[in-house]
Amino acid sequence: MTDAQKRFVELEKQKDAIKKYHDDLNTAVADVQKEIGINGFFQDPDGTVYQIVVPNGKFVYFEHVSYVRTRRQGEKQGSLSLTAAAAAGFNVPK
Repeated sequence: MTDAQKRFVELEKQKDAIKKYHDDLNTAVADVQKEIGINGFFQDPDGTVYQIVVPNGKFVYFEHVSYVRTRRQGEKQGSLSLTAAAAAGFNVPK
């Protein structure tokens, strides 16, 4: 594997944990919004003040290049079929 391929694999393995973090953070923001409402403020013990707001807009990222992969050990399926990977000449687990 090249250095670029190794780096990609290391980062891709973190994708599920990062997605879960963002999902959990969005849920926490929604929960706080229910408590204090839009434009409500609160402060943490360290002194940081937070305000719940409706953003003016968000940057939307559209991927121009993406990837699919075969399942990992313990997963039911991946986004790339084992058949297609085998047809491309790779030794895939049964």
